[in-house]
Amino acid sequence: MKTSNLFFLISSFFLISTLQAQDITVSNLEEYNAAISKISEGGTIILKNGEWKDTKLLAYGNGSKENPIIIKAETAGEVILTGDSSLSIYGTYVIVSGLWFKDGKTTEKYVVQFRKNSKEFANHCRLTNSTISYFDVADDTIKNHWVDLWGKNNRVDHNNFTGKTSAGTTLVVWLKGEEHIENNHQIDHNYFGHRPDLGENGGETIRIGTSANSMKSSKTIVESNTFKNCDGEIEIISNKSADNIFRNNLFIESKGTLTLRHGNNALVEGNIFLGNNVSQTGGIRIINEGHIIRNNLLIGLKGNGYRGPIVIMNGVPNSPLNRYNQVKNVNIQNNTIINCGPMAFGAGKNEELSLAPITTIFANNIITNTDDTQILETVDTVDGITFSGNIVDSEAAVNTSYFTKANIDWTLLKSLPIPSNNNDILKSVTKTPKSPAQDIVGATREIYVAGAFNLNNTKIPRALTARTGPGWKPNIIAPVTKAEDLIIEPGLGTLYKAFSKAKDGDIITLKSGIYEFTKSLKIKKNITVIGAEDGSTVFKMQDNIEKAFNYFIRINGGAALTIKNITFDATHSKPIKYAIVSPDKMESTMYALNAEQCTFQHFTTQNGGSIFKAYEGTTASSLSFKNCSFLNSYRGLNLSYDKDNFGKYNALELIIDNCVFKDIEEFAVNYIRNIPDVTIKGGKLLVTNSVFDKVGNKEKGKVLITNGIHKVTIKNSVFINSYKAETPVNLKGTNNIISNCLFDDNGYPKITKGAKEKNVIYKNPKWEDKEQYIPSKKSPLLKENNGNALIGLKRE
Repeated sequence: MKTSNLFFLISSFFLISTLQAQDITVSNLEEYNAAISKISEGGTIILKNGEWKDTKLLAYGNGSKENPIIIKAETAGEVILTGDSSLSIYGTYVIVSGLWFKDGKTTEKYVVQFRKNSKEFANHCRLTNSTISYFDVADDTIKNHWVDLWGKNNRVDHNNFTGKTSAGTTLVVWLKGEEHIENNHQIDHNYFGHRPDLGENGGETIRIGTSANSMKSSKTIVESNTFKNCDGEIEIISNKSADNIFRNNLFIESKGTLTLRHGNNALVEGNIFLGNNVSQTGGIRIINEGHIIRNNLLIGLKGNGYRGPIVIMNGVPNSPLNRYNQVKNVNIQNNTIINCGPMAFGAGKNEELSLAPITTIFANNIITNTDDTQILETVDTVDGITFSGNIVDSEAAVNTSYFTKANIDWTLLKSLPIPSNNNDILKSVTKTPKSPAQDIVGATREIYVAGAFNLNNTKIPRALTARTGPGWKPNIIAPVTKAEDLIIEPGLGTLYKAFSKAKDGDIITLKSGIYEFTKSLKIKKNITVIGAEDGSTVFKMQDNIEKAFNYFIRINGGAALTIKNITFDATHSKPIKYAIVSPDKMESTMYALNAEQCTFQHFTTQNGGSIFKAYEGTTASSLSFKNCSFLNSYRGLNLSYDKDNFGKYNALELIIDNCVFKDIEEFAVNYIRNIPDVTIKGGKLLVTNSVFDKVGNKEKGKVLITNGIHKVTIKNSVFINSYKAETPVNLKGTNNIISNCLFDDNGYPKITKGAKEKNVIYKNPKWEDKEQYIPSKKSPLLKENNGNALIGLKRE
């Protein structure tokens, strides 16, 4: 072959290769689709800067490790996808970079997905250097995800995900189908920003798997990410599969926990949790078996219960996949916990969650605080947990079988507390077969000590040094939403649309008529609902409903509901149990309820039913009922489910003003606190100008149950027709008082431990209208006849 021909062939090869791998710049979706259909291995498509509205990008092809297909912004962060935009990545070795999904409203169940459909997936693909911020859904009934990871060996890295307010997890790893098992995905160096409390399940920031697939191996790595103000729900990360690694992540002021919810054999190491003394901030919650939790640093976490710094749950016998498997063979070692709320072992214990942890090691951890906060709550037996080498630096009382108390000498490394060399007590601990060979910064433990750090450590942990988020800085501003006035017609399902679209401050006005419920409503915002002034706006369960539900309305954590002129009617062949309930059990973000001129009637279900129920572990900032009627029901307001939890109570204050409780079988109010000394502040009940007619009318019956509530004031109220109840009211403590009240055909109040009784009348009230509780002119209820103040209902 001649040299000239050889040169020609070589030149032609390089020319063809250059043409195949050339950059293609596109300025609209039509040009993009034409380019992506022709792209080959090593090719790059460049999206021109600007707004790309209602753009659904398909990023696909078959690249290689050495020559991937790249789709990128002309300038990272300046390609803005808005409106109904989305991205599907599929094929092999496809990289998408530099996009910003901003303030849009998608009609899809995803913003980015690593697949085309149920048969075509992504493998060895990547989303990087991008941002999704305040990207909402067009239909509020859809639970969407910002990123859905399918396939295998994909990576999501150096992105910013901030401001997800819609229902659904921010990032999900899916394991449905063999194509996704042992997927080896990498989720790293991302910044997960503010996610407000969703108020219900489904607000996780990351979920790996589902309960149905939780025993399958995922082998996903989540490392070197930042989670700041991720408050969507109690599970910031929800592990629902096996063999995953959570390493060197930073959690800042996030109101939840890294939760090993389902699946086995997770490794949790090198993570740092900084609560900065923000309420509800938590650490690591443990369920299932085979996990290793080591070399983690937890500081200033103020959650308790399920949001404690370390929580070991109880399990369910023969648990189905969607419940709680018993904790077994878990190893918790060399963690450092500083100024946090109490850990909880055996958490959740009840008749169902009856299996305490077994074959679990809790060893060589450091726990310290400066405010004498309780170190550990043992909710169930801890006989199945082996304790050794755990050092406590605190004035708090501890069980010496579990902990050794000592003063630890600390030094500061750029404000990070590090144990100094002057800590022989930390050297006295004993290794176990699974003790970590390195500390939190990756340094060899040449001298084995308790806690996450080697003594006198001089390196900053990786979780604090990782550069997270894109290489460009997005200027993220939350969209401004204005409150609206919404007018709703009665009918089936009309309320759901209004509530799902409601924004903070909205006023929903309901016309006269019956509003039929087919399922419960959940309040997630601060809203007001106003019915017709004549009380003809009625909430009822649909007559022919197939599956009954438990409550009309749930107020989620962080929400506030004001209701006026509404009748809640439980009359039904399958009576509903509750009119209104608090957030779910152990969801301790505060909420508020204000009910005015409402009627609650026929809540007669005796299996735990009541008109209002506060679940265990929940707290209302305020519960207020004014000008309301509670009629013909089993129980009134039940705030008693923390009766076994020391010091806990379900509302900061409960106000009952100008209300009627009539024909209530058990109690009008059960509002209690388990406390040895009622002088310890906590809880406030104010009852004024109310009528209690035939409430708790049985032997040992009670009208108002207020055990342990610090401040109870009952005044200007009427107690009648509970003649079987000997002690309808029992007040204890110097801040409890009953004054200017009338009792007739009723028992007597009991006053002890410094409580006060003043101007209590035991006479016939003398009604002019007994049904409306209007007193006659000679009634002792009137101020001019008793010399103090009106007793009973105020008339406007």
